[in-house]
Amino acid sequence: MTKSTGETGEQVAADYLRSKGYAILEMNYKNDFGRRLGEIDIIAEEKSAQEIVFVEVKTREFSKYGDTLPEENITFHKLRKLARIASAYLRQKGWEDRNYRFDAVSVWLDYDTRKAKIKHIPNISL
Repeated sequence: MTKSTGETGEQVAADYLRSKGYAILEMNYKNDFGRRLGEIDIIAEEKSAQEIVFVEVKTREFSKYGDTLPEENITFHKLRKLARIASAYLRQKGWEDRNYRFDAVSVWLDYDTRKAKIKHIPNISL
């Protein structure tokens, strides 16, 4: 069974973040209580900044979409939705007083060369 492009991109993004010193706390987090708010691709901790980082991953196949920016699909509506899910996560963990931010990671997968181009955009905001 093969992974979808999105799943592969999320794994590439998680590996990249780990290589930069982030601790991965959750992948594909969904709130399991109350009204389902959606999903956050990666929740990480940047230990050096002592921040919780909510990461939206956008992945494209390089051969099909090499000239587009995956992060262009992160809309204001999507950011508001992420903020609601993040708030639920912080409440669930009792971390309302923790510093946090939202990052984006764009991944272009090149299946021919079996390589990926990664663009990390820290601190995207509403």
